Amino acid sequence: MSPEDPRTARTKARLRESLFAECADRPLGEVSVSAVVRRAGIGRATFYLHYEDLPALAVDACAEVVHAAVDALHAWQTDPAAPPPARPPAALAAFLAGAAEHGGLYRTLLLPGGGGPLGERLRRELRARSRAERAAVGAPHPDLVASAVAAAFTSVLADWLHGRIPAAGPEELADLVWRLLKALHRAV
Repeated sequence: MSPEDPRTARTKARLRESLFAECADRPLGEVSVSAVVRRAGIGRATFYLHYEDLPALAVDACAEVVHAAVDALHAWQTDPAAPPPARPPAALAAFLAGAAEHGGLYRTLLLPGGGGPLGERLRRELRARSRAERAAVGAPHPDLVASAVAAAFTSVLADWLHGRIPAAGPEELADLVWRLLKALHRAV
């Protein structure tokens, strides 16, 4: 079956939903392939047709968080040349609230400081989008700023999810992150 096959998409969606449900009560390290496939109602062999192991499924399941994060940070843009607004886009706080809901799973894949497979993917995709947008409007140093923005956001998100940034709720963190990222854009 090809990745575009609707059956493949449905099976992977069921596995992702099952993984999220299993991780709602316990950390990924305590979840088994057997529990995931039983909850999803599919066979173990089918699981291995699509994923090498549970961490591979987890990274795939969390890929949506990467796209949501990148989109949330850029939700304000209708004109790439326009300056960012003073307040963060509402999508950023909504993204952070959603990330907190699945914090247990994300903490397994997004290590403190922004490492881990989810951190690498988030940093890579955010850097690519930031670089492309800066280059499109002729902003100076697109590679430097894109790297700084991607690293800063990924690290802050990871440290917040791991409790290293205390007492900041999604709204407050969105505001703080927004000011930080705007400062990075203005720095060069």
